[in-house]
Amino acid sequence: MENNCTCPPPSKGKLITVLSIDGGGVKGIIPATFLAFLESKLQELDGSDARIANYFDVIASASTGGLITAMLVTPSPRNTKQPFYEAKDIVPFFLKHCPRIFPCRTGFFGWFCKILHIIKMIFGPKYNGKYLHKIINDLLGDMRVKETLTNVVIPTYDTKCVKPTIFSTFKARSKTLMDARLADVCIGTSAAPTVLPAHYFETVDYQTGASRSFNIIDGGLVTNNPTLVALGEITKQIRLRSKEFPETKPLDYHRFLVISLGTGLPEQDIKFDASHVAKWGIFGWLCQHNTMPLLHMFLHASSDMTDSHVANLFKEIGCSDQLLRIQDHNIPIAAVSADLSTEKNLQGLIKIGENLLHKPLSKDDYEISHMESMPKDNQHTLTYADMLTQFAKLLSDERKLRLQNRVGWVS
Repeated sequence: MENNCTCPPPSKGKLITVLSIDGGGVKGIIPATFLAFLESKLQELDGSDARIANYFDVIASASTGGLITAMLVTPSPRNTKQPFYEAKDIVPFFLKHCPRIFPCRTGFFGWFCKILHIIKMIFGPKYNGKYLHKIINDLLGDMRVKETLTNVVIPTYDTKCVKPTIFSTFKARSKTLMDARLADVCIGTSAAPTVLPAHYFETVDYQTGASRSFNIIDGGLVTNNPTLVALGEITKQIRLRSKEFPETKPLDYHRFLVISLGTGLPEQDIKFDASHVAKWGIFGWLCQHNTMPLLHMFLHASSDMTDSHVANLFKEIGCSDQLLRIQDHNIPIAAVSADLSTEKNLQGLIKIGENLLHKPLSKDDYEISHMESMPKDNQHTLTYADMLTQFAKLLSDERKLRLQNRVGWVS
């Protein structure tokens, strides 16, 4: 392996471990809450030095998830085998920086700013993105995709090529022109249309003189839930007989262990019937209930479809217990916006994440459209905190097995 991962590859163990993080702007606070809990459980099992990046073969993310992933996989200057941030640092990071990334005011000036933003969105993006670009560049510097502590998969959409562009550690190690600065990838995958400006950058192969340009926007337009993209990239590596993956075995989905973290879906009363939607013009589609319905529906439809496909796959192969999807399907209308950065909303997002941890495990039934409890043992209905605790044990056991089998492995 050419990256800095301190854990031996899947070929030394039994499982292929995947973490997926949805996009959602400030709602990234919700999965960040789950990650802090998961890392705390890993630390209880394996010591205070345990970090998320030590346990996952691939971390896939879109939009705001890309920034979260960068924080989890960026090597610390003091110890290049450990990330610069712990998972518990992500929520404070959001609380500190979101009000400057998405500036807003309340009261009379708040209404004035909303009107100004609507006018601005006619001619350009709602925010200029300068502060976001600064903090991402300060955080990541010139670090390249291939230098992450574990493999990352980050979808974007190239507006000039008119097709998805998937950045990954796998590609970066084999294709110099795909080894972009991680900062550029994070800025691009966060560039939601109408909200933040598209991002242009180039990569150069200094040995051959070849170069490639990228014109990218929000990875959520490709897939707001990047779980399937991650599975696809891993499948390619297995087909190519990558050193990280078993070289002689065919693809076996029974080996996958997946944790997929959502950023929340709205409660029922934000959904609009056809008679209402039929009256909308361009402004109606761009502004309703402090949200942008067109972008909102597009992103969440993508997430729902991925939820359904992945759940059905794991169910058909009899491995539903190796997939954990955490998604709140009833967040309040006030918390739906991806750029509402008031103190009240940000604190409310923390509470949504913390409350969901202690709710009974649920699943979304796509045929009858209602939530259904899933009792898993004879004592009580398991909560999402219980499930994360169980998955932490599986991850810990897998890492210990790989470390025992690491003879002949070079990081």
